[in-house]
Amino acid sequence: MALLVVKFDLKKRVKLAQTVWFMYWFAVLAGILVLSLGLFFKIELRKRSELMDNNESHFLPNVLIAMGLIACGINAFGGKVCYDSLDPTKFAKWKPMLKTFLVFCMGFNALLVVTALLCFVMRIPFQFTLAEGLKNGMKFYKDTDTPGRCYMKRTLDLMQIEFRCCGNDNYRDWFEIQWVSNRYLDFSAKEVKDRIGSNVDGQYLMDGVPFSCCNPSSPRPCIQYQMTNNSAHYSYDHYTEELNVWRRGCRDALLSYYGGIMNTIGALVLLVTMLEVAVTVGLQYVDTSLSTLANPEDMESESEGFLLEKTVKETFTDIMAKMKAMGKGAKVEEGGEEGVATVS
Repeated sequence: MALLVVKFDLKKRVKLAQTVWFMYWFAVLAGILVLSLGLFFKIELRKRSELMDNNESHFLPNVLIAMGLIACGINAFGGKVCYDSLDPTKFAKWKPMLKTFLVFCMGFNALLVVTALLCFVMRIPFQFTLAEGLKNGMKFYKDTDTPGRCYMKRTLDLMQIEFRCCGNDNYRDWFEIQWVSNRYLDFSAKEVKDRIGSNVDGQYLMDGVPFSCCNPSSPRPCIQYQMTNNSAHYSYDHYTEELNVWRRGCRDALLSYYGGIMNTIGALVLLVTMLEVAVTVGLQYVDTSLSTLANPEDMESESEGFLLEKTVKETFTDIMAKMKAMGKGAKVEEGGEEGVATVS
């Protein structure tokens, strides 16, 4: 027994075809939206690609771009089929390939769901990519004269200003690396010698942060050097006083920004998936309502449209039986080839 049977006359079939045709072209716009979101996300990632540890972060936008392009093609084809369904002579050429097309559409809808889920779960590996990328980027902050790295200082400063953050996890990350180039250090000065000699790596470490960490909203002039030395500043206690540098780490700030983008894209892709499922169901009803005409030569005769030719359980049983038959057929062919090889 068919599932979700609906009776149609000519007027209802025409209205159905026109509605699904309109939905398909709306779905084309949805495909363009997915494509645009993928391009936007890719551009946003490229802006700060040097702060990310690998190129795997571009996997998701590439998938979105591909899915958007495929959606545009599928929906344009589906719209054409619905338009031609109003003319029996034109619809006849599409009829043999419709079942294959509908199966392809169902597979594509499943991939859309997977893409939406990726948008939500990719946040987890993305935070590790950011953490390692920021850690390496901060090490190169001082290399303003090194080809290939001279841009890193500008990139990090602009990022910290834009996202109101400081360091990787927090501002203290700058205390653990040398972020001032040797070019600007006076190695004859006692302070410089003492700081370099105080650690095994021979780096000039200090309890200070770059100017881009300063919070311009603070009423006090920015204290970015000797931040842990209370005696170096008047009426200052770094344990109790609110620092006038950004406390938030840049990894958390960037993860919040990109995570928000991914969550928004994921929600929109789910909405697009619902639209794709709707047009797939609509095309199935268009196909079955034309296939079950009481009198195929009379387009005004009544017909029945249905979602599935059998119940869900029977359909699932048939699919499993076909898969088992295909598996047995493959084994028989392998056995035949082995027999021929043995005889040879």
